[in-house]
Formats: sequence, structure tokens, C-alpha cells
Amino acid sequence: MLRARFRRLVDAAMDSIPDALFERIENLEIIVRSAPTPEEMGDAGIGPGGLLLGLYQGHPLTTRTSYYGNTVPDRIFIYQDAIEQICRTEDEVVEQVRKTVLHEVAHHFGIDDDRLRELGMH
Repeated sequence: MLRARFRRLVDAAMDSIPDALFERIENLEIIVRSAPTPEEMGDAGIGPGGLLLGLYQGHPLTTRTSYYGNTVPDRIFIYQDAIEQICRTEDEVVEQVRKTVLHEVAHHFGIDDDRLRELGMH
């Protein structure tokens, strides 16, 4: 899939977030990459040969204090190659992009992987 099309899928996933939640997103950048760096794999706790679909790096809204300010944006990385690798059809790519984006945005809101598993989003 062309990168521009993939990026539009990421944008559509962000647009699917209800306005009440979307308005609470602060200082967040979404980055689409082909694949994660070795450092990003390590940050996610994934070893060689593992698969990483997305990664959140930053300070969740739940941990920010009055000292938070003038900082670089939190970042969500979405990895196109990994998502395409696990999907067989374009419809599956569309759905996996949406799931991955929403999963990483949940981390921005301070929801950890254990809670995401409970919610069926992991």
C-alpha cells in the first residue's frame, strides 16, 4: 500500500475518536514509519524477530503535573510494514490500523496494557 494511502487510514482512525475524547488529546504527534528502530523495539520490550505495530512514547495525561509544559510532543509511531505483514486484505489493514491507533491513543490517556486487555483492545 502506498504510504499516502496508509497515512489517510491513520488519519481516519484519529477522526473516529469521539469529539469529547479527541478534544482532550494534548501535545501529541502521530508518526507513520515503515518499521521500528532497534531502540523502539527495546522500548516496547520486544526482542529480535518480534513484531511491533505501534508505540506510544511520552507522558500520559494522567501523569502530567503543573510542571509539564514547553515539552516536545508525545509521539505515537504506527509501523506500516508490520501491520501489512499480519493482514491479508486491505479491509484487514484498515481495521488493524484503527485498532493500533486507538490502542496507542489509549496509552496517551494513561490506560495500560493490562486494562486494554480487560477491555478487549490488546
